[in-house]
Amino acid sequence: MRFQFVALALSSGLAFAQLPVSEVRIYADPSLRVRPFESITLQVRAYGTITKDGGATEKVRLQRGNATMTVVAANGGWVSKPFKYQGSEQESFYQESSSRFGSIFGALTKDYVLQDAFVYTAPETPGKYEVEAKVDSQTGRITIEVANDAPSLRPAEQTNFGPEPASNDPYRMIAEFWAPMLAQETWWQPKSDMPARFDFDGDWNGDDNWDDLDKGSSQAYVHYAAMETPTHWFLIYNVFHPRDYSDKCVAGSCHENDNEGLILTVRKDGSEFGKLEVMETLAHNNVYSFVADGRIRGGVHNVDGAIEFHDGHHPIVFIESGGHGIYGTASSHAAYSVRDDKFTKSTGITFIYKGVAERPRHANDRLVGYELLSIKDQWWSKAVEGQWGERTFDEYYVYQPFGGRPAGRGQRIGSTFLGRKQSSNKAKPFWGWHDNNTRKKNVLNTGQWGLDPAYAVGRDVQFPPGEQPSTDYTYNPYLGVD
Repeated sequence: MRFQFVALALSSGLAFAQLPVSEVRIYADPSLRVRPFESITLQVRAYGTITKDGGATEKVRLQRGNATMTVVAANGGWVSKPFKYQGSEQESFYQESSSRFGSIFGALTKDYVLQDAFVYTAPETPGKYEVEAKVDSQTGRITIEVANDAPSLRPAEQTNFGPEPASNDPYRMIAEFWAPMLAQETWWQPKSDMPARFDFDGDWNGDDNWDDLDKGSSQAYVHYAAMETPTHWFLIYNVFHPRDYSDKCVAGSCHENDNEGLILTVRKDGSEFGKLEVMETLAHNNVYSFVADGRIRGGVHNVDGAIEFHDGHHPIVFIESGGHGIYGTASSHAAYSVRDDKFTKSTGITFIYKGVAERPRHANDRLVGYELLSIKDQWWSKAVEGQWGERTFDEYYVYQPFGGRPAGRGQRIGSTFLGRKQSSNKAKPFWGWHDNNTRKKNVLNTGQWGLDPAYAVGRDVQFPPGEQPSTDYTYNPYLGVD
């Protein structure tokens, strides 16, 4: 309720006496020199002028969070969307309202709403580049030197993964063919937004991933699973991040480990790789449905848009920075333009399947290669209670589907990845996922969207008459059909 009140007060124009902004300055943290492709934080500071008793004037720091920032030259680097400054404030803010209510409002605004900082990422070419900030009608500029001999701000990684062994998975080729392009937005912790393998830090302990972010590998991985019925293939892609973060970690809004994903429904039409019909994505316990066949209509879910493709057959998804919710690029939640190859609110990195786990060069890189890892081999083999000794999973449960559907072998499996920093056990493998809408209506229970996608997609959307997916699995090792 506290955060709703602040937002309401701002949006409704609740009036407080405010001084006009007379000057804008930009503060660089830690310095104005940065190596190519590395990043620094820039804080925008607004000032006004007050007249004291006797007529003397004084410049004071104003609490303003409506700053914008741009790089002046087209090739001068990139800036993120704004965030609440994470460093120590060196100047106090001038209290613009003398009322008690105004003081409380001002404190809330500073702590929860004020976003006056940006991440600047340097270009590859050394030189001097100007950045401009604007608050109200006032602007300020700063010159940043990009130099090869500037101190590196990028912690050294202590983990590196070589090529994966050749796969004997018969579904590997189809998973590669339809592997999605990820349009991953980045924010003030760019490495937290890079898709990783669970053991990115060299171990399988989930409760050290938050702390190991800097030293762990930034190589890009996506985890996948495949299932089959007589009519369709179902391909599940999990995108894991070591941190779910924000500039305001309150009330469980941040947590160690994060794993959201998407499910593709591919019709077996006689061709080698079939025809993609539906893509469903997960964002914060809500499933969104996107279609490549305009005849498919909404079911329990609305159809949220059409699927856009990279290179003709790789569906494109947008992934939020911080919380990492996944959406089709046609969604109103998406902030990436496929046509312009541009993130519309912040910086971002695009990832495509190359069979090689590449490292992004910087926070606004393009077409970085990722490798696929088998969920069956990497995670499922460790998920059954009592079969794995490391601190990987937690909150074990027995899968209990709705609709009289198969329950598998009835084993207790870890429904969450073990995590303790910020909030406990918030990240889930696909067999722990749920959709708020269908679970509330007793259509799909916890885990059912991922474990039984043939049944789930037929509830989420409506296929043309006679084209409903078969729900009799010929391959689904997660339900005991090997």
